[in-house]
Amino acid sequence: MNSKSWIRKAFSLCLSVSLLVTYSMVALAGPGMVAGELLVSGSSPSGDAPTVFVNGETAKSGRSVFSSSTIVTSENTSAILSFGKLGKLEIAPNSSFTVSFDEKAISGELASGKVSVLSSAAPVNVRTINGALAPLNGGQSVLASGTAQQDKDDDDDDGGAAWWIFAAVFVAAGGVIIYAATADNDRATFGDGGVVVSPTR
Repeated sequence: MNSKSWIRKAFSLCLSVSLLVTYSMVALAGPGMVAGELLVSGSSPSGDAPTVFVNGETAKSGRSVFSSSTIVTSENTSAILSFGKLGKLEIAPNSSFTVSFDEKAISGELASGKVSVLSSAAPVNVRTINGALAPLNGGQSVLASGTAQQDKDDDDDDGGAAWWIFAAVFVAAGGVIIYAATADNDRATFGDGGVVVSPTR
């Protein structure tokens, strides 16, 4: 009788310890899970909402994307991955990108196509097919071949700003020259056509 009671107590203790360990592991793993949000744009041949492939499965906008997921876009679709404060990436059409991330940084491997960093709290390290590691900041892109690109909009804005500054300086300088020439002519006219009266004593 005592042996049966001892076995029951030992079994209950083991079961309690197992449950405690299991739930503790789940609780510890819960806060560390980070997910990104998928936004798909483009068109589909059937006229439905555009889709991409996430780990081989069809995915639409609003799907959660976890670390080590592979996103594949078609020639008619592109995808944006949003990670909140961490940053935001854009995957161009005809691209295959495996994204990895945690609470501090984003990285990934680009097998084909192009990926762009729209915004980031820290450089996004992208490994290309030639094995090179490209650290990208906001407004920068990289092709699978390893060619880095700067955002064209940023380049155009900078060039436009420089042109306007140059034009403003040129116009201001021209205005000063014209004003100075006109003022000199006026003084010359008054001097030539005026009558000089000498005081008489």
